[in-house]
Amino acid sequence: MEAVKLVEFDLKQTLTRLMTHLFGDGLDIRWVDCYFPFTHPSFEMEINFHGEWLEVLGCGVMEQQLVNSAGAQDRIGWAFGLGLERLAMILYDIPDIRLFWSEDERFLKQFRLSDINQKVKFQPLSKYPAVINDISFWLPSENYTENDFYDLVRTIGGDLVEKVDLIDKFEHPKNS
Repeated sequence: MEAVKLVEFDLKQTLTRLMTHLFGDGLDIRWVDCYFPFTHPSFEMEINFHGEWLEVLGCGVMEQQLVNSAGAQDRIGWAFGLGLERLAMILYDIPDIRLFWSEDERFLKQFRLSDINQKVKFQPLSKYPAVINDISFWLPSENYTENDFYDLVRTIGGDLVEKVDLIDKFEHPKNS
């Protein structure tokens, strides 16, 4: 998201207050000098996120020539841009920006909500990709339940197994 605002106040201070309002008083923010075309001085706002500095926005004072061309000689022009996915990383505690381009249902389903006001906190995914295996086998007709098989899979697979489902049953017509 990008914006320009002709102001009579310090946008850097205002943006710091905005981030504190969004994420709380304990937010560790720093401003870093940087370069953006058409602004001088230019800054990046970085937030300490899990011990790493994460850039969340860039801003700068617009060159006065641009402000004058807008007919606002008595104002200061600030240009700024927010990385919305970076704000979402902080808001939902998402550790890797690449997840936003994921098609992994385990990530996507966490943000499908029936109520927009529902609180969401990212649940980490397994470092292993989702794997679906079909297994076919013969079962005895007596003294056996589906839970016996589920327990066997969970005993062997441990935490690597997220879900076990029976999706189909087949009985040979000769045995009916």
